[in-house]
Amino acid sequence: MRARNSSERVNAADVVVVGGGASGLAAAIEAAAAGASVLVLEKNPVPGGSSRLSVGSINAAGSRLQQRAGIVDTPDEHFEDMDHFMGPFASQENRALRRLLVDNAADTLHWLMSLGLSFYGPTADPPHRHPRMHNVLPNSRAYPYYLSKAAKRRGARVVCGAEVLELLRADDGGVCGVAALVGGERVEIAARRGVILCAGDYSNGAALKARFRPELAAIQGVNPTATGDGHRLAEAIGARIVNGEVVYGPGLRFGAPPKPSLVQRLPPSWALGQLMAAALATLPPALFRPFVMSFMTASLGPEAALLKSGAVLVNRDGQRFVDEQQAPGLAIASQPGGQAWLVFDDALARRFSAPPHHVSTAPGVAFAYLPDYRRHRRDLYRTGATPAELAIAMGLPDGALARTLQECRWQSPLHALGPLEARIVITDGGLAVNTSHQVLREDDSVIPRLYAAGSVGQGGVLLAGNGHHICWAVTSGRRAGRFAAAAAAA
Repeated sequence: MRARNSSERVNAADVVVVGGGASGLAAAIEAAAAGASVLVLEKNPVPGGSSRLSVGSINAAGSRLQQRAGIVDTPDEHFEDMDHFMGPFASQENRALRRLLVDNAADTLHWLMSLGLSFYGPTADPPHRHPRMHNVLPNSRAYPYYLSKAAKRRGARVVCGAEVLELLRADDGGVCGVAALVGGERVEIAARRGVILCAGDYSNGAALKARFRPELAAIQGVNPTATGDGHRLAEAIGARIVNGEVVYGPGLRFGAPPKPSLVQRLPPSWALGQLMAAALATLPPALFRPFVMSFMTASLGPEAALLKSGAVLVNRDGQRFVDEQQAPGLAIASQPGGQAWLVFDDALARRFSAPPHHVSTAPGVAFAYLPDYRRHRRDLYRTGATPAELAIAMGLPDGALARTLQECRWQSPLHALGPLEARIVITDGGLAVNTSHQVLREDDSVIPRLYAAGSVGQGGVLLAGNGHHICWAVTSGRRAGRFAAAAAAA
């Protein structure tokens, strides 16, 4: 969809959606389908939000793809399997919203397919007891592409480059619109039936991270524009945030490749998605594997197994700076340039060149090994017969790496992958909401005509594990759009 130019003025709509990612576009589609006039305000130049940067998988029980594969699965089993991911925060979860997620996941998947998205699967994703991972094809850009097209067909208007500054209050204490910066000018826009906040998480919001997890405040998020705008807007009028301390990361990420991979450049067409699904299902893995690897090695970081097996981390000065058996993300963030290198010997390199020892994994898709990085990410891979040769290849100071590795009894040649950076992946802290996605005050009363979906409207549900965040984004967005469209006008 070609978004409207920010200079186009819109002064009122039945429903105003703040954020044009997966949750915001889903909300716009359903609100417009219910007969409401809809305006989506997106601060970025293009719609998509974090959905554009995701792997794009969805865990759903009872899907048609499962049934076609002869897999018997239920939302009850999915609900129980999510217990495996809760960890120390289990007692804090909003289980009513978890129930809402699993009960609607298959319908959400089918709805996305009806809009033109293609999925491959289901594939196994332990500790889920059944294969229920559905992977979007050809890439995650299919989400904004097809959701934007559907929003346009239903008459929703999307304005990009529009930053919402504040929520406007009505006499009853509820919301009656927004003030936004559009084309460099402050504009007030009335929302007759409601405002839906779909502005994403605060993985790159330093102020909110400093408040809930101060040790992570300076670490950047994977999505640079996920700054917690919706959280801030709602808190300013009395809303509360729950589970703000639940932050995923810092995780280790390789820097982006100089050019997007082939898979990332593919147009998100339905025909191509169907062709890829057929290829994955019928072609020998050896033929299709290089295609998948070009995506994986461009989008993922290393897993902890390489470090636990003996690889060491060195900084730009060639110095080892952390116990690799502990979570190293915080230590990497404090190094010069916030970067580090993985260094290991040839014995470890051979070990991580074939199953079962992989460098990276995209759950339900494939595993990446060291030869995959040699082939597809030559910018990350270095080798040398001696520490001195490896240091030259890495651009490290003369002698520093040799001093660091002098006690290591390693087999030559030596290898390095990097640079690595620490990133916050996503945050699970969201505004308190009820099962109608209405935003709640500190006393749990409803703020009239204010809704929230996606990460900002997470409401206490914990979405650890693969394939849950984008499923929640679309599910909650659809529901919030329907509820807002059905509300009485202010």
